[in-house]
Amino acid sequence: MKVATGRPVMKSPGKPSLRRDTERAFWREIATGCTSERAAILAGVSQAAGTRWFRDRGGMPTFLLAPLKGRYLSFEEREEIALLNAQGTGVRKIAQELKRSPSTISRELRRNAATRAGKLDYRASVAQWKAERFAQRPKTAKLVTNERLHQYVQDKLAGVVRAPDGRIVAGPGAPEWKGRNKPHRGDREWVTAWSPEQISNRLKADFPDDESMRISHEAIYQALYIQGRGALKRELVLHLRTGRALRVPRARSTRQSWAHVTEETLISKRPPEVADRAVPGHWEGDLVIGLQRSAIGTLVERTTRFTMLIHLPRGEGYGVIPRTKNGPALAGYGAVTMADALAKTITTLPHQLRQSVTWDRGKELSDHARFTVDTGVRVYFADPKSPWQRGTNENTNGLLRQYFPKGTDLSRWTNNDLVAIAHTLNTRPRKTLGWKTPAEALDEQLRSVQQPGVATTG
Repeated sequence: MKVATGRPVMKSPGKPSLRRDTERAFWREIATGCTSERAAILAGVSQAAGTRWFRDRGGMPTFLLAPLKGRYLSFEEREEIALLNAQGTGVRKIAQELKRSPSTISRELRRNAATRAGKLDYRASVAQWKAERFAQRPKTAKLVTNERLHQYVQDKLAGVVRAPDGRIVAGPGAPEWKGRNKPHRGDREWVTAWSPEQISNRLKADFPDDESMRISHEAIYQALYIQGRGALKRELVLHLRTGRALRVPRARSTRQSWAHVTEETLISKRPPEVADRAVPGHWEGDLVIGLQRSAIGTLVERTTRFTMLIHLPRGEGYGVIPRTKNGPALAGYGAVTMADALAKTITTLPHQLRQSVTWDRGKELSDHARFTVDTGVRVYFADPKSPWQRGTNENTNGLLRQYFPKGTDLSRWTNNDLVAIAHTLNTRPRKTLGWKTPAEALDEQLRSVQQPGVATTG
């Protein structure tokens, strides 16, 4: 077979791998900010394949994303060659059909043919795999061939903290390296390593006359992130200041995590009657955050400034069960817990006072769709970095800081305490209400709504 094909024996790949042009489509979607699972679906491959590509390549493509030039045969052309060849069409006729040189077709049929059956059998999928395999020109990493440079870079990446007397200060115990995702900041090792950019530029100062001691910071990053380079230990990514095990594409790093904000929940879709405060029943909400991930929910009615406080007790096991990714939200304001607590509070109001809620873009209300179905109250989200769109709530939260100072654990107050504080705030006269109290203003609104209309005569 080596004589017949002109190439050495290749280990059978089993099922031919996915084509490179498919992976190019995947990385183009990644560049737009898609997750690996979503990009895989758009590229027409399984989510497992997309996740494997992203992890193995460290979150970045290691080949050109531009399509191959016309001088290379495409997979579609190889399919056409396989079809015509199976029909017994000659080499020159195939070349004429594809507008290629006969020598190109002849070489393709010979060099990229499958050899498993003991004879040359041309199949497009195997031919594409062989072409992509031989097109690779792997270059040995500089950190592999230069042991002195390798040791210097690795020592600087694995920095240690030393006291003035030279004694090494022990840092927090790091969790076991699992090969992906960065550990929680509370479990991080000492992050004292030099950055790759610092290492790259310091080499010129430490070795001014040795040109072999040069490496770019990008080469160091790739040696850390890309599997199979064999240059640096993957565990060293824990010493980087970000602690990421994978590189985050630029478009994804700038994307805001507001997937729960849909088109119909934007504040621009809110009815005009909400803005002029003419109709009661429209609320603004937010969280007041305290120490140890404690929080209290606040609801303020836009017309009367009537305030309701939402008790958000911590879940059972908080502080005992270690924090786990995608684990239960024990702090008290997870999406499900927050929606249930908000629904329990707002359903105590009369129906005419339950029109809408305007919230900021926090994920605590990401379960807003179920909340709307259960209560009939529409939820709208303010624009990013626009607190003035919820000015009533922001002002009320400032007043509440008199009762809940910053830097305190808010879980110390019970539900009865919150009811008492809300009552105190609602019975304070407000300048914006003509020195009426919010409770008095709300009572007037309720009486005006319940007053029967008077019929007119024509």
